[in-house]
Amino acid sequence: MSKKKIIKRKRQAVQEVMEDFFKKNDRKPDFLEHDLLQKFMSERGKILPRSRTGLSAKNQKRLSREIKRARFLAFIPYTVKPE
Repeated sequence: MSKKKIIKRKRQAVQEVMEDFFKKNDRKPDFLEHDLLQKFMSERGKILPRSRTGLSAKNQKRLSREIKRARFLAFIPYTVKPE
């Protein structure tokens, strides 16, 4: 019986630096701009996390609050029906 030699390699973490969309354009998220808000949502209607959007913590909280307002006022659907 021969033993297999396992070589473990360290993975280098690659970080992409994303800019905060709202800070860059000097804007604040608004529930009336539903087209803009949908850019920060998945295909299924979920709010994307900060790691995917690149927003600051402050703007991510504002964004989620405005998305929830838009959902409540029926500008954006809560869920999308699967096809």
